[in-house]
Formats: sequence, C-alpha cells, structure tokens
Amino acid sequence: MVAEQAARTPEATAISHGDRRLSYRQLDADADALARRLRAAGVRGGSVVAVMLDRSIELMVVLTAILKAGGAYLYLDPAEPAEQRARILDDARARFAVTDTGTAPLADGIEHVLSIDEPAEAAAAEPGLLPATEIGPDSPAYVCYTSGSTGVPKGVVVSHRAIFRLIDTPDWIEVRPDDVFLQITRVGFDVSTFEIWTSLVKGCRLALAPSGRADLDEIVKTVHDEGVTILWLTSGLFHKLVTHHLEGLGTVRHLLAGGDVLSPDHVRRLLAAHPHLTFTNGYGPTENTTFTTCWTTRRSSDNERVPIGTPVHGTTAAILDDAMRPVPPGEWGELWVGGDGVATGYLNKPGATAEKFVADIFGPEPGRRMYRTGDIVRELPDGNLDFLCRADRQVKIRGYRVEPSTVETELLKDPRVEEAAALTHTDGAGDTRLIAYAAVSGLAEEEAATFGAGLREKLAAVLPAHLVPWAILVLPEIPLNANGKVDRGALPSAKIPRNVWNEYVEPADDLERRLAEIWSDALDVEPIGSTDNFFELGGHSLMAAELLAALQRDFAVDLPARTLYLRPTIADLAEVLRQSEGPGSPESTQEVEDATSR
Repeated sequence: MVAEQAARTPEATAISHGDRRLSYRQLDADADALARRLRAAGVRGGSVVAVMLDRSIELMVVLTAILKAGGAYLYLDPAEPAEQRARILDDARARFAVTDTGTAPLADGIEHVLSIDEPAEAAAAEPGLLPATEIGPDSPAYVCYTSGSTGVPKGVVVSHRAIFRLIDTPDWIEVRPDDVFLQITRVGFDVSTFEIWTSLVKGCRLALAPSGRADLDEIVKTVHDEGVTILWLTSGLFHKLVTHHLEGLGTVRHLLAGGDVLSPDHVRRLLAAHPHLTFTNGYGPTENTTFTTCWTTRRSSDNERVPIGTPVHGTTAAILDDAMRPVPPGEWGELWVGGDGVATGYLNKPGATAEKFVADIFGPEPGRRMYRTGDIVRELPDGNLDFLCRADRQVKIRGYRVEPSTVETELLKDPRVEEAAALTHTDGAGDTRLIAYAAVSGLAEEEAATFGAGLREKLAAVLPAHLVPWAILVLPEIPLNANGKVDRGALPSAKIPRNVWNEYVEPADDLERRLAEIWSDALDVEPIGSTDNFFELGGHSLMAAELLAALQRDFAVDLPARTLYLRPTIADLAEVLRQSEGPGSPESTQEVEDATSR
C-alpha cells in the first residue's frame, strides 16, 4: 500500500523531521534497497527483526523495509535499560536486528545485525523486483511487548490484516491527502501503528516529533511549525496541553487522546476554544491493534465520564458476565472484542494465547477469535460504551498498561525483601504514579530510607521508566488481611519520605524553604532538601509544567520551559530566581524573599 501511494504521488513529501524531507519516491527506493539487504541476510516471511534507533527518518525507512522484506519489526527503545532489552530479545528469539553505528551492542543471540550507516553490498542493493516474501494477510507485521499479569513481558503479534482494518476505511476519522500527522509516540507503543501507517498509506505527510524527551513548549512548537492537522496524545499530555497551551492547538483539525481516563472538563475546554476541531477518545488494548472503540465528536458532552464510543470498522464487541453471557444495556460487564483487529497471539507463548484469545462465539465466521480485554464497561442509551475500570489490577501509567506485580516480582529478587506490594497514587499534579512497599525487618529509620533508595536504583536499571516506582517505602512488615493476602487499603498513603541517594541538606533561607514546600505539594514527598534533584524525586516533564506555572504565580517571574532540566535542585532554582530580572520578576533577592513570606 505504501508502494502504491509512492507510485501515485512520487514527489510529495512523505516524512519530515526538522529541516529534513523525504519524498514518497525516495522512501520507497530506500526501503527497497534495505529490504534487499534484509532478504540477503535471511529475513523471510514472519521473521522477527529487532530495531533499535531513535526517532528519525531512517527509522521510518527501516520499518517500511522490514515489511517489504516480509519480516515483523520489534522496536527496542535505546533509552530503556540494557537488561530490559536483553529480556525482550531473549523472549522473542529474534535472529535479525537493524541498528546504527552508535547503538550499544545487542544480545548475543542476534545472528545478523545490519547497520543503516554502513554501505549496502552491491548484490543486495541491485534494483529490480524484490523476491517473493511468503506473506499473507495473517502474517506478522510487528511485535509489541506489554507488561503481563505474571510480571513477565509478553510480545503481542499483530498481523497485516489487523493494521489494514485499522487504517484502510476508518469510519471514525476523515483523512485528507493534505493532512499532516505527528509521530510523537514511542514506536514500541501501539498508537504509533496509527500514526505511521495511516499517514504513509493515505499519502499524507508524517512529521516526526523531536527525538528524545520533548517538553510541552517543544511539542507545541513542532505542531505549529509542521502545521500538524492530526494529533494523538496520551491522556496525561492531553490534559497538560489543554491546561497550559490550549492556544497552541490551533492548526489541529482532528485531535485524538487516550491511554487512560480522560477529564470531561478538559474535553469541553478544548472544544469551546477550537470549535473547528474534531475530537476522538480512542480506546483499545494492544491485542486488538490500537483502537477497539472510538468516540468522535465536535460537541461537548455532559456525561460524568468521556465515553469510549462504539466499535471501529472491522471490530465487534460483546459485554459479558462471568459466565460469558451478554449483559443487558446499561449493566456493567467485561468487554470481549473480535473482528479483524484481534492479534495473532503472544509470541512464543501458546498457553497465554489460549487463555486470552478464544473462539469467537458471536462471530459470523467459524475459526475467528475474540480477545478478553479485562475492562469493565457498559452500553449507554445512545449506544456508546462507558468505561469504568480494569477487572484486574492492571493500571495505566503515562499511557502504558502496567501490572504492579512486575514491580513486586523485581523487588522480591532482593534477598532481604520479605514481602512486596505496589499500588497507584495520584500525585499533586494529578498524574498516576506507582508506589512500592518492601518489608525488611531489623532496619533503623535512616537505614530504611537508604535501602529504599538502593532498591529504586536497582529497578531503574532493569525496568522501563514507566514501571520504576515513584518511591519505595521500606516497612518492618506489610499488613495482611484475614486470608493472608496483602491488605493494600491498610498501606500508608501520607506524603512519601524522600527516597533519593544523596544526603539531606536543609534549605538555606526562606526562598529555598518556600521552593521546597512547592515541590513537596506537587511531588507529595517530604522533606525535600536543598540539593535534591527534581527528577530523582520522581518529577517528570508534565509535572515540570505545573511547577513552572506555580512559580510564575508565586514569584511573578517567567522561566523557560527547560529551567528544571538545566537547574534541577532547590539550590539551583533559587539561584535562578535571585538572578531573574525579566518583566514582572522580582528585582532583587529581598523582593523574592518577601514573596515567600506573603
């Protein structure tokens, strides 16, 4: 489909990244050349090909080439811990990989590593038709790893048929040839399927967000500079952009959000400010190829929750009770989904596949399967679905589906940890975070804090960032209920003791003490010392926007969005405020000190 689009509009821009542009003709030619190299290396129909590259035009070429060669791409984030990548590669049993010369070595099991920086061999780069790729509609197109209920990541295998169902004739969005999609999600996150392939199959321009971590200002600038018209945001990012940069969404024609529960008030504010804009709440597990249901509207809703909509084209939905009987409209039940979007299953895990992917007893065709989402929903009077919660303990952290047992399993690997528990907590900025508890007997209070910080460092070395707990509280014991199970309701929920590696340094003056109070309110951590690092305390880019807004209110000073990245401690930030002399800023240290007393 991408090749056919390239034949229709060869000179149109397919991909843009900053000042760089790649035409559809060049995309197709470059992908063909790399596909021949992959075939020469042994890639055949269904071969899993690991890819470890930062977001770039080259990455998009590589993904296209892997599909042309008949392989299925498995994205590995260079920013993730090496041990996490090694686990995934070991589970996937991948034999092929594409990297660049700056990439760290991959696992030993990779037999063929192609570098995009190295010149192609002449034989592999000869023009002409690619050999047959032995693939069909149900052949794997990509593998996306999710956190499993056992704490072991599982690779979801998604077919070409499933992607086709998502992007060919969507009934919930109108895609125009002059649309500009923003590719902002990590390619290992299933929403990238919609961003990348809808754009390239429909002849649009795919604009790439800046590589690495982008702050809110950078995102808004990219949206404006690239003229983005179709934009997908995680719920957390959506809420922050509506709160702080509502005016920056003016070029967007269709905005999609999801990954977690959305605030109805934020949706109303968006639509009131931009009446030209169409909004979609997109819901769906990775196992059903990005979107299962969508609620698309241009009008605000008075519902207490934002609906998740109706099944998209090529998808069926059934709300069942524990006996797999349909529940009446309006009653809560578990959502089961079927149709062409259902994944092939879990890579190399037939038992887990058989448990979650079962025969579709409601489907019109024999042999089709449906997937058990584990989500509790109900049908509203207008036919839309209303999402309530997860049936199990899985939660969403920054748009990623997370199973707390993953953290508990890692904590229990330490021989001194006798019991472990993890649960979610809503911080001062309204974001969902993980808090972990570890039972270790015989520790003094000071030793417990140091031990907890050490545990967190160990987890940060082996787990993705969204699975690293905000804090790890070390307790003499974890409360149990009458059945001997962890009583999560009895775990402490007060402010979290500081859980960082450095020693506590008392704030030096009123200004630093006021900053420590602001940080404590936002992070729910106390005490906070003069040399504590905002990000090591659990802060992140979205929370940084909240803090900068609070500082502007308290001190009447405008600070650049990158301030907290460049000056991430209380002492550093206090020095910035003392030196601020911009419009509306305190003109002297004394005036800043006066602001703290007020």
